[in-house]
Amino acid sequence: MTINFVIDTHVHADHRSSGRALAREAGAEYVLHESARAAYAYKAVRDGDLLELGNVEARALHVPGHTPEHLALAVTDRTRAAEPWLVFTGHTLMVGDMGRTELATSAEEGARMLFESAQRLRALPDHVVVLPGAFSGSVCGRGLSGTPMSTIGFERRYNKALGITDRDAFIAHMLRDTPARPPNAALVRAENLGLELATL
Repeated sequence: MTINFVIDTHVHADHRSSGRALAREAGAEYVLHESARAAYAYKAVRDGDLLELGNVEARALHVPGHTPEHLALAVTDRTRAAEPWLVFTGHTLMVGDMGRTELATSAEEGARMLFESAQRLRALPDHVVVLPGAFSGSVCGRGLSGTPMSTIGFERRYNKALGITDRDAFIAHMLRDTPARPPNAALVRAENLGLELATL
């Protein structure tokens, strides 16, 4: 098996990513959204760009909110259908909640962006499988399920955050009960961007 792409859905603030090291060892391209502005070379993708893997394609969806550069990946197997059957949602949409919004911007600005991202994800068909980047135990959400996957239809129906369709109510919901900030979040995020501490 050949690894063609190593993708970080976003620049993490709660742990150091091994994505670049894995890409280097595998001879793969390291992928981030173009707005990440990292200090190292990476494959910059924009909303709608396709990553092709034989009969499978992953379409980049820019879904900011948890972080401004956050990506989701809608995956289609063209031998089966012309529409996606699963979406990797990172820390934007998780089973039972959506990602906290203050780790890379102000909490309110992040919540405004996340509302628009929720609209995009909510519009996917019910049957699309949701594979998030975290579940119960993560500090990136509240009340996360221990279940590692779900569907858009189930989350639209039972996910408290995703179910809120009024912008102001959504923002108010996202600003409540935020978990404690991870230790050294700004430093960890800077390190994951390849930035020197002096540039913070």
